[in-house]
Amino acid sequence: MRKSDAKRRIEKLKAEINHHRYLYSVEDRQEISEAALDSLKNELFKLEAGYPEFITPDSPTQRVAGKPLDKFIKVAHSAPMMSLFDAFSTEDMADWEKRFLKLAPEAKPDYFCELKLDGLAVALRFTSGLFTFGATRGDGKIGEDVTGNIRTIESIPLRLREPSEVELKKIGLNIAQIKKLFNEIKKGSLEVRGEVIMSKKVFADLNKKYKKAGRPQLANPRNGAAGSIRQLDSRLAAERKLDFYAYSLIADIGLERHDQELSIIKLLGIKTLKENKLCPDLSAVNKFHKYCEERRDKLPMQVDGLVVKVNNLALWPRLGIVGKGPRYMMAYKFAGEQATTKLKEVNWQVGRTGILTPVALLDPVSVGGVTITHATLHNMDEIKRLKIKIHDTVIVERAGDVIPKVIKTLPNLRTGREKDIKLPLKCPMCNGPVEKLAGEVAHRCLNSNCYAVNLRGLIHWAGRGALDIEGLGKKIIEQLLKEGLVNDVSDFYLLTAGDLKPLERFAEKSAENLVAAIKNKKELDLDRFLIGLGIRHIGEESAIELANKYGSLEKIKEASLEDLENIYDFGGIMAQSVYNWFRDKKNLELLDKLEKHGVKARGRIVDKKMNKLGGKTFVLTGTLSGLTREEAKAKIRELGGNISASVSKKTDFVVAGESPGSKYEKAKKLGVRVIIEKEFLGMLK
Repeated sequence: MRKSDAKRRIEKLKAEINHHRYLYSVEDRQEISEAALDSLKNELFKLEAGYPEFITPDSPTQRVAGKPLDKFIKVAHSAPMMSLFDAFSTEDMADWEKRFLKLAPEAKPDYFCELKLDGLAVALRFTSGLFTFGATRGDGKIGEDVTGNIRTIESIPLRLREPSEVELKKIGLNIAQIKKLFNEIKKGSLEVRGEVIMSKKVFADLNKKYKKAGRPQLANPRNGAAGSIRQLDSRLAAERKLDFYAYSLIADIGLERHDQELSIIKLLGIKTLKENKLCPDLSAVNKFHKYCEERRDKLPMQVDGLVVKVNNLALWPRLGIVGKGPRYMMAYKFAGEQATTKLKEVNWQVGRTGILTPVALLDPVSVGGVTITHATLHNMDEIKRLKIKIHDTVIVERAGDVIPKVIKTLPNLRTGREKDIKLPLKCPMCNGPVEKLAGEVAHRCLNSNCYAVNLRGLIHWAGRGALDIEGLGKKIIEQLLKEGLVNDVSDFYLLTAGDLKPLERFAEKSAENLVAAIKNKKELDLDRFLIGLGIRHIGEESAIELANKYGSLEKIKEASLEDLENIYDFGGIMAQSVYNWFRDKKNLELLDKLEKHGVKARGRIVDKKMNKLGGKTFVLTGTLSGLTREEAKAKIRELGGNISASVSKKTDFVVAGESPGSKYEKAKKLGVRVIIEKEFLGMLK
């Protein structure tokens, strides 16, 4: 075959295979059999093997990479992947509507309802129409780059389909919107968000196969999907036959309705749920919710409710975001998956700050495909509210939550053997005194040397929120503590490879790697150091304020209570907590040991009055396109400004990005100056 003929044939095969992928995945129909499609793929593979110069990234043969990754890389999302608030009843939904109509009383909203899939949320990026990047949701701001594994999902196109003008006009797009969309497809960047899932059938087939081969079986479809996407070897991910359904399009093309987003996504060649429904009012939403709940077991995938969205996109920035969730959408859950079981015993766990939490030990019971043996009881007030006793028959609910909970006891099934649950008079870990502090529902161990408190303090120091020491996880720390190798955080810096090699989970290389990772965190920024110390009531923002004001640990030690109270956004409780911490003899001894072991906290005093932003207070709302939220905060601090989470008369500027929340409206009411991103970036130069 001539090279020109081979190239022509390869292009035709790619187009034909992509056409049938679109029909099967998006239109849910077939023109040829799977065997015939496999034959086309085989011909393409052989031709590309003979003419590798014609292999392109969007070829159907390029879905699976060959070499496994060493680890996943952390990546920042272009805009936060938000959490949703939950509703469980028609009353909850009515309350939700009343709340947001107070912000837009003239609105007559219709609603777009989508099945809430029980899978793994991911973001996909298409550059000039080509799939270039995929990331997990992570914590909403930072996810993991899983591009290689995403490529293995057949229902995700490697190149977007280009819809026709006629198709786009049918779904209500005007000429200007169509031009913008074509520009984004051909020259720009589009982001599609959705859920990676494992169907019930694939889950059952895989477990049958794994059982036969003597391999560990998957716990449930959701874990199967999440675990597959987090495989370092994309060949293993490909074996799992995952699926993907989109629910959001991130593109600035001036759309008016959310249902148009989903229609566009489908025309681009990406699957959406055919069960999604546009409802004219809340009554129709409730009927659709009931209809789906009654048929949930017949669906091919696991579903735990609906996601109900205000369809009018113009209302979204007005309704805004509160906390981590948007006001313009709600997770309308189905009745939580429940089961009854016996409560055998109650164990009391001790947290990092000494709080005692009761945990119910249960007879094993399967809830939603997951075997539950423990459930939280929260605190003594909750135990009294439930009127629960040891040996009671209880109802356990999972409701999609990671931590199952006991929601009800069945007193009619009691036998007389039941016993009251009693709060320990002494800490179950150290036998120290337990006390309920004024104004709190929790009981706390007062012994600062408590093993459990110490363990969680060590875990906090090494964790992602503080020093982020790679390889120093919870199980390793617990092992080190039990072996007597560490007692406080300063002991981490005395560890040698020789100390670690005899322990379980360690070989020579892993021991050396951990020692190197710890040594690498000897010099750190003062704010991270302060976070690691775990001072009560001091989080990230307050640690940064402390570090910027004083510049060194010594200056913080010397600060008076009055001086601490005058720190921006500090209150009396926070100031007292810092003041007391640096006057505790044990804490000062710890700081001395850390210094002796070479741990240094780098600090610098930020004289806000001398800097460009001169102590001005900023509030950020909406999504910035030129830099991430964290980068914006860092720039403001670097130039002497303050960051606040809420708008008040003391606020100098509200920076409004794309889709600003309620802070934007509050700023206008209070007369606070609102600036757009372009003006903000100009201030930073």
